[in-house]
Amino acid sequence: MGKRVNVRPRLKELMKADGWTQTRLSEASGVPQGSISRFDSNGRHEDWQVVALMKAGGWTYEELFEIEDGSDEE
Repeated sequence: MGKRVNVRPRLKELMKADGWTQTRLSEASGVPQGSISRFDSNGRHEDWQVVALMKAGGWTYEELFEIEDGSDEE
């Protein structure tokens, strides 16, 4: 059928590397602090929140999410 793709959020890692706090990123992006806190453990993300976090942090989608090609699905 197709390839399975694994997508892993990396927000916490990026925030640490770039010196962001949850509070500061929330204020800069408009994304609630609670959503930022749970971002890496959530399986689903609101599109507007992803875009807002990318803009505020200066990150690309590929930086915010680690994307791994998996095995072929049958």
